[in-house]
Amino acid sequence: MPKYEELVKEKNKEPADIDALAKKYKMNVMDVKKLKDDRGPLDLTRVIEEKETEINDLKNRMADLEEDLHSKDYWEKPDYKFLVNENLDLRRKITELEQELLETKLDNKKLAQQISTMMERMRDADF
Repeated sequence: MPKYEELVKEKNKEPADIDALAKKYKMNVMDVKKLKDDRGPLDLTRVIEEKETEINDLKNRMADLEEDLHSKDYWEKPDYKFLVNENLDLRRKITELEQELLETKLDNKKLAQQISTMMERMRDADF
């Protein structure tokens, strides 16, 4: 059998499950996910997804802190000021990340417009 056919057979045998891939190559599951993601680190859609995930994580953490704030046990504990300050810090961080996300989306729109303008110029120049 030619080498190409062996490679095709081998490719078809590869596990599609990320956990199985991680075990097969003795890697961390997160590393395998990063390798399967073919977008580069500067891809704007990837940056947007990462920022949205980070914002959601911070919002969840903030909701947990607010829940602790309103619980009866919380008022009896001396960590009140610490949690309030951490809540404020999280709100600031969320605001910063949302601003960064909006700026990234705006940059993405500007880049798309520049690309379409360049493509029109190339068509007009009979490239």
